[in-house]
Amino acid sequence: MAKKTAILTGEASSPLLFRHVSPGPGDSTLQFRLIHFWEARKNVKGGPGIILGIEILMIDAESTVAQGFIGQNRRNQYEKQLRRGSIYTLTNFYASNSKVMYHAADQRLVICISHASDLSKVEENIEVILTERFRIHSFSDFEANCDLRGDLHDVVGHLKLVDGQPLHQRPVLCTKDDSISRKVLVHLQLKDGPVINVYLWDEAAENFRLKFDSCAATPTVLLVTTVNPKILGGKLCLSSMSSSRVFLDEEVDPTKEYMTWLTTNPSATSTVNPVEVVKSETLTISEIAAFIERQPAKIAYFDYIATIDDVKLGTEWYYIACKDCQTKLNLGPTTMLCPKCGNENATAVANYRVEMSVYDNEEQCTFIILGDAEKELTGRKATELIDIYVEENGGDGAELEVPLPQCFIDTIGQTKIFRIKVAHYNLANYNFTSTRLSLTATKIVSSAVLPPKKPPLQTPPGTEVENLISCIFALL
Repeated sequence: MAKKTAILTGEASSPLLFRHVSPGPGDSTLQFRLIHFWEARKNVKGGPGIILGIEILMIDAESTVAQGFIGQNRRNQYEKQLRRGSIYTLTNFYASNSKVMYHAADQRLVICISHASDLSKVEENIEVILTERFRIHSFSDFEANCDLRGDLHDVVGHLKLVDGQPLHQRPVLCTKDDSISRKVLVHLQLKDGPVINVYLWDEAAENFRLKFDSCAATPTVLLVTTVNPKILGGKLCLSSMSSSRVFLDEEVDPTKEYMTWLTTNPSATSTVNPVEVVKSETLTISEIAAFIERQPAKIAYFDYIATIDDVKLGTEWYYIACKDCQTKLNLGPTTMLCPKCGNENATAVANYRVEMSVYDNEEQCTFIILGDAEKELTGRKATELIDIYVEENGGDGAELEVPLPQCFIDTIGQTKIFRIKVAHYNLANYNFTSTRLSLTATKIVSSAVLPPKKPPLQTPPGTEVENLISCIFALL
């Protein structure tokens, strides 16, 4: 099949591109640059795991990245000739549909090197084949894909803490103590989000240590490839995988570009208090309001325990969003247009936009709950609730005004832990009407109980006047 495809393109003598590869055996020639390779292991509880072979990451002349696999029984035959950055040709391969849980490449087919394969190194460099191709994602992208088990993307940001130590102290990371050499925890500041925990494991951790300590000046920018977004301790974190690599400062183009951005945004490199970064804060509305007054331009995330008091009635409890970036779509002549992606034929999905009144022991406020956060309350996605209403009432959805479902009303009186994003939030991003400092609930973490009210200040017994004066000073 692969050979037939190459003939149809009129390039039978040219190397086959990854996008032309079909499942099954192929005797055409592939030509690629080896980006990275690592051991493929099957995890065993309580043990080091079973080595299954070698996984490789490669890129072709079209800059398409694909994964390959060399079985354990052929590992000794090929491992010694593998060199990162070198060009190779491969014939007599087998392409299979990927069965792995996580994907580190665009191409879903895995190129398997068998006993009949011929893998040879090309001595001259072929400049048309890139040495790297990164898939950089933002904080909001990782947040949207957290715990979904799918594509592994790359992240770039500037370092705040390394193993809990601020950079101005220049931590020395290399150690001969194997008991603490498996993990490095860095706190990375992204352009579009808060400081985020990035866990580097095994080879990624060791490479980071070696590169960090070998730099003459303290490194500032870090890029980690193929990270897995997970919720740990109630916070979004990124964890390195076997396929992950690390790059610092001037190593690759994305880190160079990020360093250039830092020179025009010097406030981003301000030092941080390790306690403030590492600790996850649970605040009241009053405390969040005080934070906004002190840091009006700073993006931050807090947990907030509140009881739902009311839900705003009306039909605008959802909006039609772009499936890729979650921005509200514009209606074109025949298609839906995404103002952010620029896609003129965007795939539409219904997202929540619910306004809820909530209260704690001291204050009351309104939350705007966007995206899929409301699913934690209703148990359903917005699209499912719309489909149920359309099915029960007829029509195609566009003809009907879908009222607020009863499941929202049923949430009144429930107490939850809300994950709150504090920022100068521009509602125009969703084509809403105003720009304001907004409290947005990005996630409903779990059920909770309101903490007890703070007891009043104790005043010694005395006359009514003395007690009144004490109360006045307590208020001041």
